[in-house]
Amino acid sequence: MSPYLRTVKTTSGATAVQIVHSSHRGSRDIEHIGSAHDDAELELLKAAARQRMAAGQGELDLGLDTAAPGAPLPIRSARMGVLLEALERAYRVLGFDRATDGDEVFFQLVLARIIEPVSKADSARVLEEAGITPAPYRTLTRRLRAFAKGSWRQQISAACAAHAGLGPASLVLYDVTTLYFETDEGDGFREPGYSKERRLEPQITVGLLTDQHGFPLMVAAFEGNKAETKTMLPVIESFMTAHQIPEVTIVADAGMVSEANQKAIEAAGLSFILGMRIPYVPYVVNRWRREHPGEQIPDGRIFTQPWPAGPNSGGRDQVIYYQYRHERARRTLRGIDEQVRKAEQAVAGNVPVKRNRFIQLSGGIRTVNRELEA
Repeated sequence: MSPYLRTVKTTSGATAVQIVHSSHRGSRDIEHIGSAHDDAELELLKAAARQRMAAGQGELDLGLDTAAPGAPLPIRSARMGVLLEALERAYRVLGFDRATDGDEVFFQLVLARIIEPVSKADSARVLEEAGITPAPYRTLTRRLRAFAKGSWRQQISAACAAHAGLGPASLVLYDVTTLYFETDEGDGFREPGYSKERRLEPQITVGLLTDQHGFPLMVAAFEGNKAETKTMLPVIESFMTAHQIPEVTIVADAGMVSEANQKAIEAAGLSFILGMRIPYVPYVVNRWRREHPGEQIPDGRIFTQPWPAGPNSGGRDQVIYYQYRHERARRTLRGIDEQVRKAEQAVAGNVPVKRNRFIQLSGGIRTVNRELEA
């Protein structure tokens, strides 16, 4: 039988390395190589034992051109097979292969941007490292003209909408962000504007439309100095045209839907639901208080107030819903008390005068506006 290597703990705490020679009759001949007192010595003794066990054995010539005996084999090629297969599967499930008519250059650009978001010129390196032969750079730049067309983006958007399964009652979400560029001068599209990152460089504004789960449906780019409120309607109208959607109801807060936007939405024949806080007590709430003197408004009570359009406004009738919440009222009153306290401190000269709507100036005299407090 072939000899084998074994290790045995000795009474002194060391580890003995031995070669055991066994026979068919059951007898054994044990050859002691040495005793190790740490891991390094143990590995050296094991290596020596293996060399002794392999003594006299020939080496099979596999015909490999190696630099030296025992050196690692040269790597001729590599491929990120699992990653590429997963990305290609996702690409096909989303329907992008059909939407792009199997465009290989576009597919390679998508892969490169997902694996490592780099420039178009550097995408060839990313693809080569992944095990894909990239398209020539001149071919890529030539195809960019087709990728930049609105019809191409609509094809991609249609595939996204089909995968999301949009229907008449589907909820879609819209938001914007900004991307800045490392340059000092604008070019009409990349322009300085309001930056969410507080940057001063030229930027562009990017609007993204998603379904309720965050799946992207449509993306659009605008000038960097274009207000957010002016980006929403063009994206929605383009989305409706691309997917032949007859009616859309826009739900937004007051920060996104300006008064001009409201008129534009109505002019486009769309409906909107606008959520906002109001700085005054509505008429319907005052009327309820007069009719229920001394009573507390029930928590969650909703007041409805029709708002007919004027004869010359050109708009549609609206309905305003007011909701009263105890918790919101508590926080608001607490904020008012805090502002009044700061105003009193400023009027008394104990703290510097800062912007505070409860401080009124008359002839150089500072007083607390108690009417506003009430």
